[in-house]
Amino acid sequence: MTDYNYDGRRFVGLVNYDDGDLTRETLFSYLQKENTVWGTFEGGRIRIGTLVADVKPDGSLDMRWLYLNIDGDFRWGSCISVPEILPDGRYRLFESWTDFTAEEITGTSVIEEVRQVDQR
Repeated sequence: MTDYNYDGRRFVGLVNYDDGDLTRETLFSYLQKENTVWGTFEGGRIRIGTLVADVKPDGSLDMRWLYLNIDGDFRWGSCISVPEILPDGRYRLFESWTDFTAEEITGTSVIEEVRQVDQR
């Protein structure tokens, strides 16, 4: 079992290799049980997406994803996400991905954990 815990963490897109569907408005919500992570993502140019990942001993995620964008196009692919733990305990993920939808396209992105605002 890994020491990394993704359960309940939420991330936003910081950097994408191009002006694709991932934007700063894209919100990822992760859940975890043992070494399995799954979640959803939406916002920006993404209507809704799902992901499932295996957590490796070093905390990296070996992930598969599928989403529907605002143009009505389905996209699917794989991703390796490598975590960095920030000084305040939040996670930043450096991602190398492959989109298998039409042609095999590769790229990189960075997502970073956001803290939920206490609404009391």
